[in-house]
Amino acid sequence: MKKKLVRITTVPISLEKLLEGQLGFMKSYYRVIAVSADEKRLIAYGKQENVEVFPVEMTRKITPFKDIIALFKLVRFFKKEQPFIVHTHTPKAGIIGMLAATLANVPNRLHTVAGMPLLEATGFKRKLLNFVEKLTYTCATKVYPNSKGLKEIIINNNFAKTSKLKVLANGSSNGINTAYFNPQLFSTKDKDTLKEQLGIQKNDFVFIFVGRIVGDKGINELVAAFKQLQSNPLLRGARGVLNYSCKLLLVGPFEQDLDPLKKETIHCIENDPTIISVGYQQDVRPYFAISNMLVFPSYREGFPNVVLQAGAMELPSIVTDINGCNEIIIEGKNGWIVPVKNTTALEKEMRNCLVEKDNFNLAKSNARKMIENRYEQKLVWEAILEEYKELEKHTP
Repeated sequence: MKKKLVRITTVPISLEKLLEGQLGFMKSYYRVIAVSADEKRLIAYGKQENVEVFPVEMTRKITPFKDIIALFKLVRFFKKEQPFIVHTHTPKAGIIGMLAATLANVPNRLHTVAGMPLLEATGFKRKLLNFVEKLTYTCATKVYPNSKGLKEIIINNNFAKTSKLKVLANGSSNGINTAYFNPQLFSTKDKDTLKEQLGIQKNDFVFIFVGRIVGDKGINELVAAFKQLQSNPLLRGARGVLNYSCKLLLVGPFEQDLDPLKKETIHCIENDPTIISVGYQQDVRPYFAISNMLVFPSYREGFPNVVLQAGAMELPSIVTDINGCNEIIIEGKNGWIVPVKNTTALEKEMRNCLVEKDNFNLAKSNARKMIENRYEQKLVWEAILEEYKELEKHTP
């Protein structure tokens, strides 16, 4: 009989996007149960991956009353099911899942760290989030930061003992399916049709951002840098006409309730015809296929799948100097790294990609093969499975 493996995220989109395909892979070895909020969407995910599901309402905000209800619901569930492994992802699912698994005496309690929202918090909120993070790691028997930089942050903040920490493979929570993220799957006709629909001209240089359209993803700086780029006299001819035609393509949902953009940023996005916002897209590959460069100026990440996806689609990237990003991108090889929250540096690298074509073409030629060699999905899945199998050897 297969041992039970419970995987928990706060919301189903994390199962769908951050762990895409992984639970389906694990069901060959374990009886997999996916736990998350949003019952309807979770059930649809379970059917897609052919795994069992158990809905528990969780929120991404600080909601003590709802969190206590979720905690006791999970404790009862774990005592009934007696899983061999409970493996959590995302901060809220981490604290509730690890606490519940501890109270229910689950033998193997694993938590993957894929970013820390607390890094942008201050004052009492930061102290509270620090306490929650440390409690999560205390309850866990193993903690998996999904980047080397994140591991160092955990150690430097004394959140967990070094002996509990391990980065699997070369980093990443799920790796990247390079057969799926492959530019060869999209014909010239497909790309021309999408460009026409979006008002992108044949010779436009397209900068793309994929992710949540919120402040801590660096959207304020990105829009400001793009506006500076368009007004930069170095890119204009004798009559003041731009020598380079550019578009900024934003792919992702606005989340104004959690981390709103500046009013001037929203105004630019809504009124500048060279900035195209297409909202959330189930399949981001066509948008990568019509773009030239990923710009990802996030303030914090664990190990960003978007940068892996862009690289697999043969796009070099401009990223900020944060953990994860600065491990995937090697300066000048497959992209460029800029300081966090630095509009001037961001605009400079965007401009360099337009005018220094040899450097850009070199980074473009390296982009896909550097992802294939280090982050192919199967490598990450097998590293996680190996961890699970090791637990079987040492758990009575």
